[in-house]
Amino acid sequence: MKLPVVVHRARWGADEFRVIRPAQPLTRAVLIDHDRYLNAHLDQEAARSIAVLWMLAARSPRSLIHVPMRANHPPARDMSDHAGALLDLVLLHHSLQFAPARWKELRGRLGPGRPQTVSLPEAKDDDLAGTDYAARHYRENRDLFHQHLHADTLFMTGSAKVFRETAQHFLDVAREGPVYTQVHPRYPHYCAELHSTDGTLGNAREMHIEYCDQWGS
Repeated sequence: MKLPVVVHRARWGADEFRVIRPAQPLTRAVLIDHDRYLNAHLDQEAARSIAVLWMLAARSPRSLIHVPMRANHPPARDMSDHAGALLDLVLLHHSLQFAPARWKELRGRLGPGRPQTVSLPEAKDDDLAGTDYAARHYRENRDLFHQHLHADTLFMTGSAKVFRETAQHFLDVAREGPVYTQVHPRYPHYCAELHSTDGTLGNAREMHIEYCDQWGS
């Protein structure tokens, strides 16, 4: 899978940070804060792009992956279900130890950046065959997502392993969502979840990842 991105660099004192964004805005993508849980509404292209960025986060422990989408219009259908704050998304490896409170200023320092294309192997269903799902529930498990909210941005912090193993949720929505909504037009709801029972969430709320094919303007 390939995705055009823009790589930005910004200095903060003695530190230099690398921020990676998709080159083309993901206009049909929103992340909504519903207090008890988070809801990501995505069309097929956005779901596939975020899957690539999710896997890029697994391979780029020294980078912040920024997905701007808080200015996007929400899906057209069931507008009453979309009450809540719209958020941007930042993915980062826990070893970076970046303080979210620094994000707003760092974001303001980013220049135009350098175009690049990231290439990642196509994920397959059997890529997760070696996943030890039982081990996720061991007390010693450190491969967990943690979340912080700052400057209208959700920070998803985790290990390479948890990013790699959960990217499949977005690929599943991209692959199966369009088919499901055509077969079930009266109830066109297809979603995947980062759920509290799947052993991937530490200090983090559940995230519903929903395919949507009808969007506002």
